[in-house]
Amino acid sequence: MSTTTPSLFPALPPTLSHLTALLPRTPLVQAALQHAHAHSAPFAFNHVVRSWLFTALVGRSHPTLRHERIDPEVVAVACLLHDLGWDPTGADGGGGREDGDDGDDDVRGYKGRKTQQVWDACALHTTGSIAFCKEPVVAVVAYGIWADFQGPANTLPPDMLTWADYDAVVRAYLRLGLLGELKDIMCGLCRTKPATTYDNTVGEWGELFVDGYSREGHRTAEMLLKFTPALDARE
Repeated sequence: MSTTTPSLFPALPPTLSHLTALLPRTPLVQAALQHAHAHSAPFAFNHVVRSWLFTALVGRSHPTLRHERIDPEVVAVACLLHDLGWDPTGADGGGGREDGDDGDDDVRGYKGRKTQQVWDACALHTTGSIAFCKEPVVAVVAYGIWADFQGPANTLPPDMLTWADYDAVVRAYLRLGLLGELKDIMCGLCRTKPATTYDNTVGEWGELFVDGYSREGHRTAEMLLKFTPALDARE
């Protein structure tokens, strides 16, 4: 007897049917869904799908981005792959980069500019001062991911999401203790791969919660103070 693999494509409730046209069902998006599902814990898969849906909502409401032409396939692939470094099996990168973002190396079927956009969106989403100033597709992905942690009341600019839409997304893809799981992953990276955490936001978790963790001797300012005076003295 043959079996049919159930679709991972979001089954939107009626209240979110207005997003249907913004969620492309291309082969690449379907492959990204399958890959993310295979390499993510349940909480992480739900997070990346929520991020995709929030990004679609933000793209309709942001005061400037709503006027931009943004490739919905690039948005989908970037959102779905942005946290593959959290792979619990370690088979898909194992968190060797900021926030465990190895999704940029998993894009297949893209060439040139689209690949760069997916890479930028994955790599920069935790650095708002850069991501929000990049091209629209990178910015909107960052807004959508951040919305999953901020909620409608705390997005910048405010009121890009309604609580009704937000709650509908969360009911479809439960949070499953997102913050606690995130804390465990970030602290784990600080314990097991500290060299990858010193120059990014992961190290903040180590400073707050990991006994014995320290950035001392690894800060950029310390590096400059160590090496640069001798160069200046050569004049």
